[in-house]
Amino acid sequence: MRVIKTLIFALWGITLAAGAQPIVIATSEVFGSLARTLGGEDILVVTIIPAGFCPAHYDLRPADFLFLAKAEVVFYHGIEAWLDRLLASVNPEAKVVHLRGPWNYPEALAEKARAVAQTLIERFPEKSELFQARLDSFLQELEALAQDILAQAQRLRLGEVPAFVMAWQEDFARWLGLNIVATYPPEERLSLKDLSELAEKGRAAGVKVVLDNLQSGVSFGGRLAQVLGASHVVLTNFPGPIPGAVDMLSMLRVNAELVFAAVEALHGVTVP
Repeated sequence: MRVIKTLIFALWGITLAAGAQPIVIATSEVFGSLARTLGGEDILVVTIIPAGFCPAHYDLRPADFLFLAKAEVVFYHGIEAWLDRLLASVNPEAKVVHLRGPWNYPEALAEKARAVAQTLIERFPEKSELFQARLDSFLQELEALAQDILAQAQRLRLGEVPAFVMAWQEDFARWLGLNIVATYPPEERLSLKDLSELAEKGRAAGVKVVLDNLQSGVSFGGRLAQVLGASHVVLTNFPGPIPGAVDMLSMLRVNAELVFAAVEALHGVTVP
């Protein structure tokens, strides 16, 4: 009975909202953040998967079916195995946009932002000027932030810092200019043998930093850093779970600041 009442109230709320704004669904907060930034008050954005979860490992809630049934646009990564089948059943008329590839460094993020904006422009052409103006502003902010981050990375000589990097953070670490000695997969694919082999490789290369990805599990990276006496830095690929990383731009900034803080500690200096 409680579940039924919850669904009824959720459907009632969605119906009221849909009367004023078209509903746009993002499977993750990556696209949710971009859609809110670019769509502003002209659309209602609903993110299905909480920020701390990987889209490939999420179980749908009953309310999610209701949101998906009312959506006009759905943005997704392609690793959500349930989505195509579900939308074919509950909302075959929705505009479904599959945005492949990484998003955690500026060039990739700009590409995703353009794709989200273009979809909104095509679906809601009466608001196209607003969406384009917000995209232009976002890209300007992104470019300025990227320049600031890379300038600080250069001052800290990140190319001289040997690092192990969790695979889902490799693109970001490479963009920053870190000296990537090796990458490693999600921890469910790793064993004690992998730990031993990476530790040996890390000692030989003088690895000083281990960059982990929060959504992939961080215990393996933590043990590896402990064995090496290296800094263990936990980054996020989704806005929300790390303080200050409330949207895509702040996520990029916070991830960079976490790396810089670890490297500053190695150098024993603070960069202004």
